[in-house]
Amino acid sequence: MEKILIVDDDKEIALLISDTLTDEGYECLVTSNGESTFTLIKNNPDISLILLDIMLPDVDGLEICRQIRNTVSCPILFVTAKNRTYDTMLGLEMGADDYIAKPFVTEELVARVRAHLRREQRSLHQKSASLAIGNIQVNPESYEVKVDNKSVELTMREFQLLHYLFRNAGKVVSKEQIFNAVWGTEFADIGTVAVNIKNLRAKLDKKNHYIKTVWGVGYKLVKNPESENEY
Repeated sequence: MEKILIVDDDKEIALLISDTLTDEGYECLVTSNGESTFTLIKNNPDISLILLDIMLPDVDGLEICRQIRNTVSCPILFVTAKNRTYDTMLGLEMGADDYIAKPFVTEELVARVRAHLRREQRSLHQKSASLAIGNIQVNPESYEVKVDNKSVELTMREFQLLHYLFRNAGKVVSKEQIFNAVWGTEFADIGTVAVNIKNLRAKLDKKNHYIKTVWGVGYKLVKNPESENEY
C-alpha cells in the first residue's frame, strides 16, 4: 500500500483528501504543521507522495519543501489557493513537482496522485547505461549527474527531465511531450516545464549551451553546441 502524507491545517480539507485517497486504497498520514511534518518524514522513509499546503501556522510549505527536497525523492504536490501564483512558482523552483489549486475536484486530485505515483514506478524500471554528452554525464542506475566529473545535486524531477532530454538528444520535444513523459499527467501547468528547465540550466549549463529553446515549439538537447544554430 502506497503511503501519502497530507499536510494541511484546514481540518475539513485534510479530512476530505484523506477520506478520498483512503477510499482509493492509499494509506494516509495527516498533519497540520511543519514540526510534525519533519517528524513524520523522518519516521516514515517509505512515504510515496506528499500533498503540501503552502499556508501553515508555523513553517510555511515553501520552507518545508526547501528543507526536505534534498532528503526525499518522492513527488511533492502543493495544494494552494488560486491567487497564490507567485508562491506556486517559488515552490516549483524549490523542487515541488506539481500543484493543485483550491477549490479542487476530488477526481482531479486522485488522477494527479495516480499519475505521479505511476510515473515514479515507471522511472524505477527505465534504467539504462550511463549517458554522456559533452561534459555532462547521466547515470540512470545511481541517479547521479556529473559535470566536468563533479557531482551535481538535482531533484528527482530534474533528474527525470534531464534523462528524458538525453534519451531524445538532437530532437526537438514540445513542452507537452516533456510533461506527459516526465510528469505523466495532462492536468498540470505547462509552465512547470519551463521552471524546471531553468533550474537545470542553472545547475548544469550556466551558459545555456546544451539545452536550447526552440521558440514556439519546445526544447532541444544538442550534442555539439558549437555547431548548432542559436534559437
